[in-house]
Amino acid sequence: MKETLRSMTGYAAESADIAGAHVTLELRAVNSRFLDLSFRMGEDFRAMEPGLRERITNRVKRGKLECRLNLAARADAALPAELNGALLDQLGALSASARRAFPEAGALNVAEILRWPGMLGDNTLDGEALQAGTLAMLERALEQFNASRAREGAKLKTVILERLQAMREHVARIRPRTPEIVAAYREKLQKRLEELLPMPDHDRIHQEVALFAQKIDVDEELDRLLTHLAEVERVLGSGGAAGKRLDFLMQELNREANTLGSKSVSLELTQTSVELKVLIEQMREQIQNIE
Repeated sequence: MKETLRSMTGYAAESADIAGAHVTLELRAVNSRFLDLSFRMGEDFRAMEPGLRERITNRVKRGKLECRLNLAARADAALPAELNGALLDQLGALSASARRAFPEAGALNVAEILRWPGMLGDNTLDGEALQAGTLAMLERALEQFNASRAREGAKLKTVILERLQAMREHVARIRPRTPEIVAAYREKLQKRLEELLPMPDHDRIHQEVALFAQKIDVDEELDRLLTHLAEVERVLGSGGAAGKRLDFLMQELNREANTLGSKSVSLELTQTSVELKVLIEQMREQIQNIE
C-alpha cells in the first residue's frame, strides 16, 4: 500500500466526556529536523504519558509536536447540596495552624477551598476509564491530524512537480544548443590564440582548444540533472517520510546547476543555470515542510 506524502505542520482537536469529566485534546505541529514531542497536561494524565508517546511516535515521524490535554468538570455535573463538613473543619484547623507558624501567609480563598479534593464529595476519577477514553480520543485526533497533513502534503507535491516540469523545460531548451555554443566558443578561442601568438603552432593550438572544449561540455551535467529530477518525482510518488531524501536530492540538483554555471561560456547557459537554481531553491523551501 502506497504511503501518503505529508506536511510536518498540522492541527487536530478532540473532546469527550470520560469518567465523569470533560476532556479536551489538541495536537499542534510545526517543522523540525526530527520528531520533537512535548506534552502539556495536568497530573491526572501523567501516568498515561508513555502510552500517549508510543501511539504518537508510531504515527508521526518528524515535526515539533505539542500534545495538550485538559480536564474539566462536566457542564451538566450536579453539585452536592453542601460541602464536606468534616473536611472543611479539618482544612480550617490546618490553615489556622499554618498561619500561626507563618503569619505572613495568606488565607485560603473560596475557589481554593472548593477545588480541594473531596470538598464537593467523592470527585475522584476512575483512572482506568480515563486512560482508555483518552487513548481512544488520541487515536481519533491522530486520524484527523494526519488527514490534515496529507492534504497539505498533496498541495506541496503539486508545487514541487510544477517546478520539476519547469526545470525539464529549461534543460530541453538549452540541450540542443550546447554543441553549437561549444563549437562557437572553440572557434573563437582558436582564432584568438592564433592572433596572439607570434609563431602559432596550429596543431598544438588545435589540441589545446579541443581539450578545453571537453572541459566546458555540459552534457554530463544535464544528464545528471534529468536523472535527479526523475528521482525527485519517484520519491514524491512513493510518499511516506520523504523529506530528508528530497532535501538531499535538492543538494545534488544544486551542485549540478552550479557546475553548469561554472562551465558556462555563453550568456544563455549562465541564465539557464541561474533559472535552475531559482527553481531548486523554490522546491527546497517547500520540501522543508515535508515530513
